[in-house]
Amino acid sequence: SNDLQPPPGAPETHFGFRQVPEGDKARLVGEVFSRVADSYDLMNDLMSGGVHRLWKDHFVASAGPGAMHAACLRGPNPTPLRVLDVAGGTGDVAFRIVSDLAAAVKDRRGEAPRPEVTVFDINADMLRVGEQRATDRGLMGGGPVDVRFVCGDAQALPFPDGAFDLYTIAFGIRNVTKIPAALAEAHRVLRRGGRFLCLEFSRVPNPVLRRAYDAYSFRMIPALGEAVAKDRDSYAYLVESIRKFPPQEEFAAMIREAGFRHVGYTNLTAGVSAIHSGVKL
Repeated sequence: SNDLQPPPGAPETHFGFRQVPEGDKARLVGEVFSRVADSYDLMNDLMSGGVHRLWKDHFVASAGPGAMHAACLRGPNPTPLRVLDVAGGTGDVAFRIVSDLAAAVKDRRGEAPRPEVTVFDINADMLRVGEQRATDRGLMGGGPVDVRFVCGDAQALPFPDGAFDLYTIAFGIRNVTKIPAALAEAHRVLRRGGRFLCLEFSRVPNPVLRRAYDAYSFRMIPALGEAVAKDRDSYAYLVESIRKFPPQEEFAAMIREAGFRHVGYTNLTAGVSAIHSGVKL
């Protein structure tokens, strides 16, 4: 692919290790995810050695959607839990949330309105995969949880202020052109007391482990992408995008900057990934 030459003075951003015009990043990232949509789970397995499944289990357990839904119903005016899962195209995190909620709802079926999970993604190909998987799992009818799929941009969410109780984003925020804009939107669409949770590849603090992980990432992952999906470039971008993402403390500061309080993070697998959290007060 030719390097794009922006006009002098035009705002630039990074696409992996390349500098590109800001206006082109969303399209370039979109092309990557359209190419990998059908092999996305396999790609995550390759990039994390299969550990992403455990990370996602831990991520959803730390959100505790079932318990949150029960708390929403206990208030003076009971309302169901409303979850927004951003960059959630293939449904990987959303389906875990749904099964946690389904268990919580089972005890009170008929008494209360159904909790809602909105899967949101900028990429229609990723959403197509997710919607198909949701249909195959029987989640798209009148099940215990109302699941919907919406296409749009994390930097300009098509939802009113205070519309959600929980905002989740897993392995998506590093692909956004302007991360502060996405964080500001997350803050806007959460109600007061609403929670923000982000799972993202992060920075391994131990230098010896970091060198080993870098060697695996830069050598093995693009080669595996070539072997398995015939697509070295997309996988190379994904590795580079991880390296360009800010380390834990720096990202936590950006979350605070967006207005969140009680901001914290937990490293997973020696910091290969981290769960970041915050609350809108």
